[in-house]
Amino acid sequence: MASKPAPQRPAPRLYLATPPLDDASQLATSLPGLLAGADVAAVLVRLKMTDQRGMITRVKALAPTIQNAGAALLLDGRDLNNQFELVARAGADGAHLTGIAALEEALPSLKPDRIAGVGGLVTRHDSMLAGELGADYVLFGERDENGHRPSMEAVAERLDWWAELFEPPCIGYATTSEEAYVFARAGADFVLVDDAVWADSRGAAAALAEIGQALRQAHADARTDAKAGQPSS
Repeated sequence: MASKPAPQRPAPRLYLATPPLDDASQLATSLPGLLAGADVAAVLVRLKMTDQRGMITRVKALAPTIQNAGAALLLDGRDLNNQFELVARAGADGAHLTGIAALEEALPSLKPDRIAGVGGLVTRHDSMLAGELGADYVLFGERDENGHRPSMEAVAERLDWWAELFEPPCIGYATTSEEAYVFARAGADFVLVDDAVWADSRGAAAALAEIGQALRQAHADARTDAKAGQPSS
């Protein structure tokens, strides 16, 4: 009797992070086209520091475009100065936190209604602790405060380990379409991109389309490999 094939993982999706914003008007103009042309599951809105009212105003300028496109709007916890109640006041869907301490501090304000994702997880132990605390996703591969990040191979290894063993989604931070492909093959549920999109000389739409194609190709290749590896009887 042929063995039952393992269930296929859904195709990985994009997680788009904005540049730090002090004025949301320009992005509000270009964002509808970007979201219409790519499979973006969430947008991480990064804000330059200002007063609470100014931060809320910027978020509310972007929220309808993002959320009406079916994407979640998250705020970068480092921009909130520990004022996590701003997530709800701005109408955001959640926050991205950096490190276990920030996650623990934010959880009472965010749960159960909003998303609490976390990065800055240097060790496997930190990653597992984040999952136990209730993080909605874990991010691997982002830069630290000195601009350093792990190698592509190290990030892929961590994604593969997490995807095999744990339930919450894992996200790989990619700086190129090649990294996006590798991380998707390793088991990333989402791939986070920022400068790879905004700094591309071809324009953000072209960059996002290329990275989206890399994710689709990775998913197709994984399906082909899975079929080839199935025992026939």
